[in-house]
Amino acid sequence: MDGPVIFVPITLFIAIAVVLAPLARALGKRIENRGAPPPLPSDVAQRLERMEQAIDAIAIEVERISEGQRFTTRLLSDATSAGALPGGARRP
Repeated sequence: MDGPVIFVPITLFIAIAVVLAPLARALGKRIENRGAPPPLPSDVAQRLERMEQAIDAIAIEVERISEGQRFTTRLLSDATSAGALPGGARRP
């Protein structure tokens, strides 16, 4: 008599697991994808890539300008601290 009594709960547990596992998996995927932004169209992604490359190029050019400005400032400060202009002329 113990055979059928144990068989019913085990069968019921397996049936519930088989039904609820896919539902739980689907619910989990739905919750996981809820916060994800929709995929961008390919033309928008290409435009963003070109903008990123342009911004990187601008950043490099700005760094070059700032290096030139630092160099010029250093030259002018060295000339004024020495008290003479290039060519031997003195400032009044």
